[in-house]
Amino acid sequence: MLPFDHLRALTHGPGLFEHARHAEPRPEHGYCLDDVSRALVVVCREPDPTPEVEELKRRYLDFTLAAVQPDGTCHNRMHVSGHWSDDPAPGDWCGRALWGLGTATAHAATPQTRAEALTGFRRAARGQPSVYLRESVFAALGAAEVLAVQPDENCARDLLAAVVSASGVPSQGPVDPIWPWPEPRLSYANGAVVEALLLAGSVLPDPAALKKGLGLLDFLLKIETQDGHLSVTPVGGRGPGETGPEFDQQPIEVAALADACARAYDLTGDERWRDGVRMAWAWFLGDNDSRMPMVDLDTGGGFDGLHRHGRNNNQGAESTLAAISTAQQARRLGVLA
Repeated sequence: MLPFDHLRALTHGPGLFEHARHAEPRPEHGYCLDDVSRALVVVCREPDPTPEVEELKRRYLDFTLAAVQPDGTCHNRMHVSGHWSDDPAPGDWCGRALWGLGTATAHAATPQTRAEALTGFRRAARGQPSVYLRESVFAALGAAEVLAVQPDENCARDLLAAVVSASGVPSQGPVDPIWPWPEPRLSYANGAVVEALLLAGSVLPDPAALKKGLGLLDFLLKIETQDGHLSVTPVGGRGPGETGPEFDQQPIEVAALADACARAYDLTGDERWRDGVRMAWAWFLGDNDSRMPMVDLDTGGGFDGLHRHGRNNNQGAESTLAAISTAQQARRLGVLA
């Protein structure tokens, strides 16, 4: 089990500090909904939460609920003083709020907390569907969590249907065998696009979406594997004909791929997807293009980026959550080294 020590160190006041200098939190950058909602997903996934993790869950839920406005738009950034420093607007953070609230709806400890999360989910769903693919994708991940416990929740069903449409299912023409991806370039958290399609395909159900999701996962895993280890899409993205290794590589890409592979394994039992989760965790342990460990196993801190000749030694919230999330999937599927 990867410890939550560093995540607890980053958690302060109402939220979770976004950045750190090495392992030291940087309060001057404040908090953001993007990271707090990611954190809510991670702590809700923990199968045997300690009282300390339960306290984190409450704090992250309160922050997410406060960020969501009556029209479904969300604040993203809060100053360390506790005041919002931006205007509410649509964006990826709104999709992540839905993901976090949906996960809390399914996994929070008490009926009262689950009801609070569902109320917040319904409010945030008013801002959907989005014109942004990633926002729709993150919203769909939360919607699937809600439908697992509330099968008649129509707003959640609509969010899953919207991501199918946004991803081009059914295809409007023949699929390009060289570049089947629904965007001109891979960008970030690409595995989340796949996982959303897999969930839509299984929950709605929509066999075409499920088939497309599995095909895209096969494509993504192949293009992000080199010499037997993961060599993932860098911060600048990756397009047709571009080959790796490329840098900087981000932990969020590895974590999203681990989630997609874990979901595919749950749905199909195909061992190659389980092996994808193993490779994702191995990437954090140092089986990557730079042979550099990307997690502090003693504290659970994740390092912010893999460079050609080393790593970014800062341990921010996004990278720490990516490491914990990947470890959770690896432990659940029995591939945690």
